[in-house]
Amino acid sequence: MSDVPYRILGRTGERVSAIGIGGWHLGLKAVSEKMAVEIVRQALDRGLNFLDNCWDYNDGESETRMGKALRDGYRQKAFVMTKIDGRSKAAATEQLDQSLRRLQTDCIDLIQHHEILRYEDPHRIFDEEGAHTALVEARAAGKLRYIGFTGHKDPRVHLYMLEVAAAHGFTFDTVQMPLNVMDAHYRSFERMVLPELLRQNIGVLGMKSMANGIILKSGTVTAIECLHYALSLPTSVVITGIDSLERLDQAIEAVRTFRRMSDAERKALLAKTARAASFGEFEPFKTTSIFDGTASNPEWLGEEPQRFQELMPE
Repeated sequence: MSDVPYRILGRTGERVSAIGIGGWHLGLKAVSEKMAVEIVRQALDRGLNFLDNCWDYNDGESETRMGKALRDGYRQKAFVMTKIDGRSKAAATEQLDQSLRRLQTDCIDLIQHHEILRYEDPHRIFDEEGAHTALVEARAAGKLRYIGFTGHKDPRVHLYMLEVAAAHGFTFDTVQMPLNVMDAHYRSFERMVLPELLRQNIGVLGMKSMANGIILKSGTVTAIECLHYALSLPTSVVITGIDSLERLDQAIEAVRTFRRMSDAERKALLAKTARAASFGEFEPFKTTSIFDGTASNPEWLGEEPQRFQELMPE
């Protein structure tokens, strides 16, 4: 019997493990395919059922490896999430179909619009030729179950995405965002976006609890403290990158030993990180373009809506 705690994924009612396995690390060259498969299968066997991925991670290798891990009955143990970059209906449809093939499944539990970083992203997605139409049609066809979005740049862009969705009569099932011991001090998703997600009963997916180890380089907190802080927030899942069985052991130990922090403990931990966090130095996904895959690869987004192209002068 697993001693990993489960939480409810917002309005979906799904039970998901409080810790989820990040997909990006699974496709790294330093991680063998055999090890990636072993990480996923051990995680599922030990009670971690939430799997994160993305169409663009490592040129599709992360999804391909996860798909191999999900053979032999493991798909039934997993809640599988992946993300697409396409803003147009055509690009979103193509990327979703590629993800389905790589993951070797006919239905993905959760698809999220990836990297909502710009104020134009919501408009492109909710355009009549946009990606939202593709996902709603795919959901009706049984290719996916739930729809969400992600972003790591600015909480105000997240709030705008929610606003544009509401104007189109849509409520997301999930939202993914950075939630960590430094976020509370700078351009904070915790302070600005989290309350709105709870109000709308949208599933909260926390990411970048250690910012791929960058936060640890500040010398202010430990890995376990980072995970316990994120778990103490009203998250449905805290997604963490796993590139070895030792890291998997660490994640399971963190969630197994977790108890919610008191207000005093939380304030003490935030006091330790306040100075280092004040200008976003250890959250470069907010302050630089290094983490912005769609900025480096704008072709992933697809074509702008045709009617806007027609407004352009010859």
